[in-house]
Amino acid sequence: MIEVPKTAIELAKRFEGFHRVPKTDPGRAHPYICPAGFWTIGYGHLCDAQHPPIIETEAEAYLARDLSTALAATLRYCPVLASEPEGRLAAIVDFTFNLGGGRLQTSTLRRRVNQRDWAAAAMELRRWVYGGGRVLPGLVARREAEVPLILRATAS
Repeated sequence: MIEVPKTAIELAKRFEGFHRVPKTDPGRAHPYICPAGFWTIGYGHLCDAQHPPIIETEAEAYLARDLSTALAATLRYCPVLASEPEGRLAAIVDFTFNLGGGRLQTSTLRRRVNQRDWAAAAMELRRWVYGGGRVLPGLVARREAEVPLILRATAS
């Protein structure tokens, strides 16, 4: 069984961050609306507005489950990644965690990955920078962190 790549965990943590909102309760994360307009808690876990506050270990447990779900979807839609360098898998798992399996399933990115056209896959990744109808700087940075992993020919 393939495990969630460490690089995917690092990417998700780096770009999601453990949001301690409000500042008056610094040890716990409370639900907040992410830049794309979704209620979120911890490390990018989707929730409802009434979700109780959580501590970082709870956020990490949510993240582990969410990344496992993203890994399963990634391998279902891009089976070629099972035999590619881990960095390529990590990049697409992070993409899937960020945007959802449905987006991967219907994307040109999926076709390019399954064709092993890594340059075209990198170009497709760079297109996924919109949230709430506008370009989000955080998504631009995230995609630019994923692109080198797609293009790298060795395991990371």
